[in-house]
Amino acid sequence: MNTLTVIPELTATHIRQLEETYWHLHETPELSMQESKTAGFILAELAQMGFEAFPCGGTGVVGVLRNGAGPVVAYRADTDGLPIAEDTGLARASTVRGTLPDGSDVPVMHGCGHDTHMAVALTTARLLAEDTSSWSGTVVFIFQPGEETAEGAVAMIEDGLWDKAPKPSVIYGQHVWPGLAGTLNISSGTAMAMADSWKVTVLGKQAHGSQPEQSIDPIVLGAHMIVRIQTIVAREVHPMKSAVVTIGTFHGGLKENIIPGSAEFTLNVRNFDPKVRERVLGSLRRIIAAEADASGAPAPVIEEISTFPECYNDPATTAELVTAFHGVLGEEAVNVVPPVMGSEDFGVLAQALGVPSVYWMFGAFGQDRLDGGDVAGNHSPEFAPDLDPTLATGVRAALTALLSKLGHAG
Repeated sequence: MNTLTVIPELTATHIRQLEETYWHLHETPELSMQESKTAGFILAELAQMGFEAFPCGGTGVVGVLRNGAGPVVAYRADTDGLPIAEDTGLARASTVRGTLPDGSDVPVMHGCGHDTHMAVALTTARLLAEDTSSWSGTVVFIFQPGEETAEGAVAMIEDGLWDKAPKPSVIYGQHVWPGLAGTLNISSGTAMAMADSWKVTVLGKQAHGSQPEQSIDPIVLGAHMIVRIQTIVAREVHPMKSAVVTIGTFHGGLKENIIPGSAEFTLNVRNFDPKVRERVLGSLRRIIAAEADASGAPAPVIEEISTFPECYNDPATTAELVTAFHGVLGEEAVNVVPPVMGSEDFGVLAQALGVPSVYWMFGAFGQDRLDGGDVAGNHSPEFAPDLDPTLATGVRAALTALLSKLGHAG
């Protein structure tokens, strides 16, 4: 590990470029695996900086900067927006619309902060390209699509990411979150949860509302499933373990006096332990099948929407990085915290190579907003980070991580 106390300085010009990049990306979000304009912008920016830049995984982008002998280190930023109507009141709020895979026309917003992530990564890349005299080695920037749907990391791996780009010895990444701007939160070991999302189609038998005896009511059946599902965590998961089961949607029927032939609901499961995950998913299948059987209904159809792996921070690499963060940002700015129930597909990139990775959070709001409760979390239509010092902190953290592993020039 390098002893690191100094990183390239963010000048006023860099800050202006950083903020303008953020606003451009904020105004032009694109849905998961549809980030073609975003990819074009990133490719052009990286090429202008002198990176070898190429597409990967459909709408993903990779930038490589070689600077002599030394380690290969990678950094990942995600690029997709969400189907959210922005309600921040910002002068440069998104008014973009997009089309979901099912054909639905929806508003699009960077409601999870991926505009922040891309702006930070591009500015970090620019600073490294401008000052190659103080470091040696190779940096690989991964601009990954489809994080929100857990498609992007897998798509890049399947498209030969690690055949096309130099193989790193470590991969870093970070995420903006509704904490104190200027500070970082980092976990050692498990950092974020595994997550599974399903769509369950409950099959019944349609009938007129006045003739319920002719029906198998999928709405009543689905309601029984949902209530019973809520007992899994309370009665089947060890009290010292963690799990969350959320029913996010429930749809059925078109008219109040018709019992429909089917209904559907979606669910999301999160946990930190592979054995707990196996138990919960097995219990879900058992309950869904048993309730259908008890109602004399056909077997429900279960479809996987997405699955996120565990996000795991290698403890030794994390400890080294915390020390580097202390040297650059100060000990008071770095919080070592327990894992969070959020999920990421970031871990796929390192798991494909068998190398360590570290992922951390950086805060988005000033103390006055936090004290006043004037904050909205990720995935909110009102999510609007304070750009100063959020963006600069993200750049400084990214530079610290990369330069802590890269070689010293000369």
